[in-house]
Amino acid sequence: MTKRSVPLGIRSLMIGAATVSLLGAAGSMTVGRAATPAVAGQVYVSPHGSDSNPGTASAPVQTIGKAQTLVRALDQNMGADVTVVLEDGFYRMNSPLTLTAADSGTNGHNVVWTADSGAHPVLAGSAQITGWKPMSAGSPIWVAQAPAGLQTRQLYVNGSRAARANGTLPAALTGQDSTGYSGGGSKMAAWRNPSGAKPQLEFVYRGGLGAWTEPRCPVASFSGAAVVMAQPCWTNSTARAGSFPDGRAYNLVGRSSITEQPTSVENAFQFLSAGTPGQWFLDQGDSKLYYVPRPGETMSTADVEAPVLQQLVTGGGTASAPLHNVVFSGIQFSYATWLGPQFHTQGTSDGFSEIQANYQVTGAKGAASQGLCHVPPSSYTLGSCPYAAWTQIPGNVSLTYDQHIQFTGDAFVHLGAAGLALGDGSQNDVVKDDVVTDVSGNGIQLGNVDLPTATGASQTSGNSVTDNHVFDVPVEFHGGIGIDSGYAAHDTVSHNQIDHTPYTAISQGWGGWPDKEKEAPQANFSRDNAISNNLIFDHMSLLNDGGAIYTQGITGTSLADGEHVSGNDIHDQTGSGHVIYTDNGCTFETITGNAVSNNPNAQAWASRHSDYAPGATTTYDPTDVEGNYFQNPSGYTTGGGVTVANNTTITGPSQVPASIAANAGIEAAYKGILSWTQAPLPPVSGG
Repeated sequence: MTKRSVPLGIRSLMIGAATVSLLGAAGSMTVGRAATPAVAGQVYVSPHGSDSNPGTASAPVQTIGKAQTLVRALDQNMGADVTVVLEDGFYRMNSPLTLTAADSGTNGHNVVWTADSGAHPVLAGSAQITGWKPMSAGSPIWVAQAPAGLQTRQLYVNGSRAARANGTLPAALTGQDSTGYSGGGSKMAAWRNPSGAKPQLEFVYRGGLGAWTEPRCPVASFSGAAVVMAQPCWTNSTARAGSFPDGRAYNLVGRSSITEQPTSVENAFQFLSAGTPGQWFLDQGDSKLYYVPRPGETMSTADVEAPVLQQLVTGGGTASAPLHNVVFSGIQFSYATWLGPQFHTQGTSDGFSEIQANYQVTGAKGAASQGLCHVPPSSYTLGSCPYAAWTQIPGNVSLTYDQHIQFTGDAFVHLGAAGLALGDGSQNDVVKDDVVTDVSGNGIQLGNVDLPTATGASQTSGNSVTDNHVFDVPVEFHGGIGIDSGYAAHDTVSHNQIDHTPYTAISQGWGGWPDKEKEAPQANFSRDNAISNNLIFDHMSLLNDGGAIYTQGITGTSLADGEHVSGNDIHDQTGSGHVIYTDNGCTFETITGNAVSNNPNAQAWASRHSDYAPGATTTYDPTDVEGNYFQNPSGYTTGGGVTVANNTTITGPSQVPASIAANAGIEAAYKGILSWTQAPLPPVSGG
């Protein structure tokens, strides 16, 4: 399979039929003429329409919000699908499309939001920044005025993500304690933005809360050379509940007696002085943006997008009245941020105190209450259950309590949180033929981990994630996953291609950690999930202790209805861990007919764990590993509940059976997404 080596920002761009310039919120300016629609529909939307129009083919409306209003006004006793046709162009949104049960299809028919034939509509939550000038004569740094009060963590130039100003510590920190560091901060304390404001620094700790994590905490203030870290992030990262018999505690002070140094520092104007192309900085004092152009970028004509919205599509229903029968097809969702890790004006911040897979400890009592529930350190009272009720990273496109929702032929690109999140109560949804790339966190999220014993409409169940291309994610919160699901039942993750991920490609399951205390994993409703026929390569490039397919916790009630991992072709894992990783409490998993090659730093399959389930009759969590083709296989053999049989040891990819290689990855009808290109960039005002 051909690997992607061309940077996203310089891939070819197809220029669409419409010419449009949107300088602010949708509706502010129109240019050009509407193309003749080719898709039949009831509501038509065009960037150069008008919200005073009736929304017909010849007189389209301009905004997504107005289109939603028109759909709700239609006869809800549907005899056929209702189609909203989006013409070519850039839809700059000033608020999310918020869906409720009232936006559902009826009588088994769908409300379809679709691109017109040949169109490449973009739903964008950003402001275009123009008026760039050199900061001074001969300076590599350019500056432009952004909208007053702008808050964002991302910037994109000509469709390519720029890097927030970052570098290494100017001096080693000393004396780590409950408030931060007692020394080493003098130089940073003297830093000022061009406006004179103090920078809002953020410390990043690669591997800081375990080799699979990359937490980050903002600096609250300096007191002489002392560095005061933001709360509750600091306490949640240094004193979190959860201790193990061998004395381990995955936090920033408990892992060693030495001071834990940040691996990098972000968000300081001083780092731009090095003139590193592609770095940017937002001065919160006067809302000016600073940027060092990359070779070939002409700032007078560059499309510079600063994300403003945190969500593009959001909402859902309730357990008794879910959102249902809605389709999004052929749409690019882009340019949204997420401000959760930011330092707030109140002087507090949750930061990003990562547990695993972009789940975090949050809140003032997070360190005490969100650990191992009934097994906290002696300094805490018993934790709050359900076990592991940690906070999930949000999605820029996010729905809960939704049924029969489809995302087909869409693109989730240039996003600052997770890409697509179908949370609690997502049932019988379809995610197919989509592209997910350049997303800060998890690419695709299914379900959550806060309702382990959910029933009925609150379960995540019956969803299908197939024939998608997920690559180059995550790009900011590197402990994230390509396709991640928590507690789920009857879900299928199949025929996807996932490549170039800094950590794990696919993760499923949760709640296995109590086995560290020789106790049963969290009881949950997961069952009958399949991870099959995926092509995964060039994963685990940055972090460690993960794999291509990672599972923990109870996956069913027996090997018959437990998780099945089959037919996957996996190669070129960089980091350590295990390629097919059965981690803490992983019970009733079946691993058959997979191929694993070029994995020198990780065993093809592992590991086995003691079975602490109530009434357990086996030594180890039941696992069946048969009929696989493994390079660097584990040394485990049959016994104690684990079956290892009829596996073939191979020496490289050339020995992977053609039947596995040919069937893994995106199916023939959908392979066109492997040559996907992002939608046309919007015109630049004055450019």
